[in-house]
Amino acid sequence: MKFYKNLCEAVIRSLQSVFFEGRYADKVIEYTFKHNKKLGARDRRFIAENTYDMIRWWRLLCDVSKVREVTDAAGIWKLFGTWCILNEWELPEWPQLKGLDKEQILESYARLRKIRRVRESVPDWMDELVSRELGERVWERELHALNEEAKVVLRVNTLKTSLKELQKKFEELEILCEPLPEVKNALVMGQRKNVFRYPEFKEGFFEVQDASSQQVGLYLDVKPGMRVIDACAGAGGKTLQLAALMENKGKIIAMDPEQWKLDELKKRARRAGAGNIETRVLDSGKVVKRMENSADRLLLDVPCSGLGVLRRNPDAKWKLSPEFIQKVKNEQESILNEYPVMLKKGGVMVYSTCSILPSENHLRVQEFLSGHPDFELLREDTLLPSQGFDGFYMAAMRKKN
Repeated sequence: MKFYKNLCEAVIRSLQSVFFEGRYADKVIEYTFKHNKKLGARDRRFIAENTYDMIRWWRLLCDVSKVREVTDAAGIWKLFGTWCILNEWELPEWPQLKGLDKEQILESYARLRKIRRVRESVPDWMDELVSRELGERVWERELHALNEEAKVVLRVNTLKTSLKELQKKFEELEILCEPLPEVKNALVMGQRKNVFRYPEFKEGFFEVQDASSQQVGLYLDVKPGMRVIDACAGAGGKTLQLAALMENKGKIIAMDPEQWKLDELKKRARRAGAGNIETRVLDSGKVVKRMENSADRLLLDVPCSGLGVLRRNPDAKWKLSPEFIQKVKNEQESILNEYPVMLKKGGVMVYSTCSILPSENHLRVQEFLSGHPDFELLREDTLLPSQGFDGFYMAAMRKKN
């Protein structure tokens, strides 16, 4: 592989932003591209892939190169050199990469790869916590899957086009994509592309949304004309899907504590042609109280650890903590205790997370049902990363008449 100093420096700067400034990797890459408009597609791919891969294998790189703590750019350059050696790339003759002992690094790697938490590059606490909840065998399999590159999946916006029409447009652009029979209106990209630059995206013909995430919206089983509440809407990926499934008929109330997220949802809704969405800021318990017994469907896509989407957000491995996971568990409990009052009798509620921890999923739902005899479980599903897409959990519950 031929290396260009400016591209490698962009990788180093990106990693500094993630690990020293605490910024999210996707935002860092977005910023890098926005401020370097002359970068070609190949250059962008080099920066993005190597930044994400080094984040993904950070612990492995640190342990193999015997770097206890990375505190400056020099430390990151050492990890970059280690990354090159492990990939069998010839090291450039640059001062920042001097002094690396290839033989020692390969010897260290051969020894440390036998230790799962090092080989799969996760913090000790995470390895212990998830293996305890899932069991060693299942965690081994899922952890390996979480280190694979995430597929790019699109959700066709049927308010503006159809799956066949969009697929045909992509074929004309020589972009390969295949439908997923088990997920209505999903297209899987055959290769990674910056789909956001295509006019079809700007015109609202599709959204980027993982297949597992799309299944949550389908699980709610909405119908045109219903009154639906998306109580943890965020920037609205699932809200927009529900609008399309409802054919713009009926009403969706999208709620979130953060106004800026709802503002982003409004922009996306305009692009998608979704006209049946109303937003409300969840700034007090009165908002929930005013909507008591009003919804035919209620979606609780609750805050969670995000352990099911680590291959999409590998920097989360180094930002998460046991304390944060306990915090979101407390939030889940509060939401399940407070928000179901908005559902009508006979209505259906879906609780979902992008976590693979039973304590956030099945066990959380069982705890809710034991304290709320007016609800019954209709069905539940766990989608694991080893099945090919993001890890998600969803449970559909009916409020009894």
